[in-house]
Amino acid sequence: MIKKKLFIAIISACMIMPVIAQKNVVDEVIWVIGDEAILRSDVENQRLYMQSEGIRFEGDPYCFIPEQIAVQKLFLSQAKIDSIYADESDVLRYVDRWANMAINRFGSKEKFEEYMGGKKLSQIKEEQKRVVRDQQVVEEMQKKIVGEIKLTPSDVRKFFGQLSKDSLPMIPSTVEVEIITMEPQIPIEDIDAIKARLREFTEQINKGEAAFSALASLYSEDLASAIRGGETGYMSKIQMASEYANAAFNLNDPKRISNVIETEYGFHIIQLIEKRGDRLNSRHILLRPKVSEQEIVKATSKLDTLYAHIEEGKVTFEEAATYISADKDTRNNKGLMVNQDMESRNYGTSKFEMQELPQGMGVVVDKMEVGEISKPFRMKNHSDKDVVAIVRLKSRVKAHQANVSDDYQALKALVEERKRGEIIDEWIVSKQKTMYIRIADGWRECDFKYPEWIKK
Repeated sequence: MIKKKLFIAIISACMIMPVIAQKNVVDEVIWVIGDEAILRSDVENQRLYMQSEGIRFEGDPYCFIPEQIAVQKLFLSQAKIDSIYADESDVLRYVDRWANMAINRFGSKEKFEEYMGGKKLSQIKEEQKRVVRDQQVVEEMQKKIVGEIKLTPSDVRKFFGQLSKDSLPMIPSTVEVEIITMEPQIPIEDIDAIKARLREFTEQINKGEAAFSALASLYSEDLASAIRGGETGYMSKIQMASEYANAAFNLNDPKRISNVIETEYGFHIIQLIEKRGDRLNSRHILLRPKVSEQEIVKATSKLDTLYAHIEEGKVTFEEAATYISADKDTRNNKGLMVNQDMESRNYGTSKFEMQELPQGMGVVVDKMEVGEISKPFRMKNHSDKDVVAIVRLKSRVKAHQANVSDDYQALKALVEERKRGEIIDEWIVSKQKTMYIRIADGWRECDFKYPEWIKK
């Protein structure tokens, strides 16, 4: 089973949408970058999309948009030279998830196709693959250009000293939370029923009565892979739950189905697609036993008793978190949670912004005082399982303007971001000087961010 950050979670709905087809645009080449052309329709489609999504334009859209497209083409041109390519399994995974969300948003595949100018879903997805592929290549190219940025504390202090009070960044409110969880018991007969159903799937596949991909699409509870017939994409062992990795890498015949295996996410059967060195592509079907309300009540009652014992001083919160809690990620940390969101500025620390807390926890923590212990509540853990938890609010830092003593890491990230921007800007200006660029009449009278588009 792939770890949740990389596999279980549905991709953000903010992922770039394909351009909206326009039937009445008279097309023409307006820019040429190297051997790549930018069409009037490219700009118009992007303008209409941004307008429909409420995205604000930075100046004249007929200047801003073609310049942004041109910058992307500079990166793509260099990526060809440097042999930087997108991971096709990632591209496919993102596009499939996006298409599934779009269909749900519009209510049906037909309505979505109508909105996209009457194009068939297969055509829309092919166009989106190109968009996502280019986006991924640009990001990898930028990483290569920037390289590793090394900053010293004096660099950060110097940056802070140059900022006026009005320009200091605002640091959002953060909390540190300690947690004790209890997993409701699943009756053995329910577990046996799940295993039996997965064995029935295996029998149907082996007899040729059903394809693995079809059963995964219909029944797998890992929705992110179900829409692709259970396919996970190429992953290394470190990206998978250990039990899943052991079973998947022991498969050598794509016609063989694994035994039923259990991971923290539930129960699986696995089919090998292909191995490439230390990476493997597989299909799986995930089923999870359902937690009954009766078992939730029992777990809540046990945590109520534990809560009372902590309040009475019979056991400390730290002791309970270490020896009683079902949360394996925090047991060795005396219950203190660590932020595992790689997109967060607080990644790897014990700080969380409220929206980064697990589902069901934020509304509880928001009302707590520092040092207070909550009553038991129901929530989803990192494996998407229903658990009962009590939490203690260790600290809360209110939103404030940044200062070096409290917000060094945030300021360091801001300096790094500015350094990255400076490096990228310098690279773009340098690349402009060596690239063939032609801009059609009527498209040149702009206040461009990078003036070198217009050769002097």
